[in-house]
Amino acid sequence: MRVLVLGRTGYLGRHVVAHLRDLPDAQVAAAGRAAGGGPRVDLACDPPDRLAKTLAEAAPDAVVNCAGATGGDAVTLAEVNARGPAALCAALRQAAPRARLVHLGSAAEYGPGEPGTRAAESAATRPLGPYGATKLAGTAAVSASGLDAVVLRVGNPVGPGAPPTGLPGRVAALLRDAGPGPEAVLRLGDLSAYRDFVDVRDVARAVVLAVTTAGPLPPVLNIGGGEAVQVRDLVHRLARRAGFGGRIEEDTGGSARSAAVSWQCSDTTAAAGALGWRPAYSLEQSLAALWEDGGGDTAGPEGGRAP
Repeated sequence: MRVLVLGRTGYLGRHVVAHLRDLPDAQVAAAGRAAGGGPRVDLACDPPDRLAKTLAEAAPDAVVNCAGATGGDAVTLAEVNARGPAALCAALRQAAPRARLVHLGSAAEYGPGEPGTRAAESAATRPLGPYGATKLAGTAAVSASGLDAVVLRVGNPVGPGAPPTGLPGRVAALLRDAGPGPEAVLRLGDLSAYRDFVDVRDVARAVVLAVTTAGPLPPVLNIGGGEAVQVRDLVHRLARRAGFGGRIEEDTGGSARSAAVSWQCSDTTAAAGALGWRPAYSLEQSLAALWEDGGGDTAGPEGGRAP
């Protein structure tokens, strides 16, 4: 099986490539914006004809799109997260119409959740900001492409190599800088929101299953931990693991986004049925791996451009 991974330098992309390369008889090619041993692909601006040429040369049986932008202005987000998947689908229809496409979406596409409720794939999508909106546009392009395609709608990734662009990686970096002394102070924003954290290695395993599972798959599958964890709890767990002896100061005024999206949790029943996938790592195991890793990637959680 020949698999082409786009967004190889991102947090998710690196783990996906590593897991795919463990497959027997798999030939894995990794593409990205930077030079480095694979095809150069920039979904934000490459025209479909150019992408089609790259795809034709790779002749993949499956394509995994880990490329995405997690920050930046609305134009950058739209170019990478919305225009990129649409251009990729157009190129695949031209050059490799029988290849399976596995595209990484985001739980941010759902927007505010109902406290106490896990969002299934049929739940309303009401993203509040440009990131969630552009990721939803990418999902729509993939789902309407007519290709053998599935979108894995990923929760908040955590685990080894978590970058400082995401909250777990940023808190780990702040804890390392602060040191364990009782005089240390960790100043953070509003920590009252609840989020669904999923280990990056579980995400990569879900991608492998989506690539290798025979037959058609549902258009969208949630990939999350299946539990809503208060961000405050995650921060304190990580601080205990770091041996942090200082104090944590929280902005009790809160942020507009945390107030508007105070709860997110995904129902992963469909992924269990379609892929046989369930999260294997607990949050404690994910935080342990993050801390023991010694420092995260500088890349964003997805491929492409990071803030």
